[in-house]
Amino acid sequence: MPTQQEILEKVQTTLVDALGVEPEDVQEEATLQGDLGAESIDFLDIVFRLERNFGIKIPRGELFPENVVADPDMIADGKLTAKGVEELKTRMPYADLSSFAENPEVDRIGDLYTVDMLVKYVASKLS
Repeated sequence: MPTQQEILEKVQTTLVDALGVEPEDVQEEATLQGDLGAESIDFLDIVFRLERNFGIKIPRGELFPENVVADPDMIADGKLTAKGVEELKTRMPYADLSSFAENPEVDRIGDLYTVDMLVKYVASKLS
């Protein structure tokens, strides 16, 4: 199994190729959307490239969970409910939800998609 550093370097290369960003911009704490400018269509390309570059299969919705905000039990007044936060933790065990849980605004969900989250996800798939 590759080391965390090797996974990080390959994830960084994947994101540089998929998003056309500069390598120095792809830091572990960088968010895919806010910092690297990824759009929803880019997520499909990122998944495809990760699968190819690491030889893994990523089921639809596993890396980037879908339909959390569509469920009325999961959202109220533009924020995830406690049930919604727990569901997100279940679906995204590789993401750091600690600061998000303090202010679970739906608009902030994109901030959970970081380079570090991708590294942790890939490491979990490879182990």
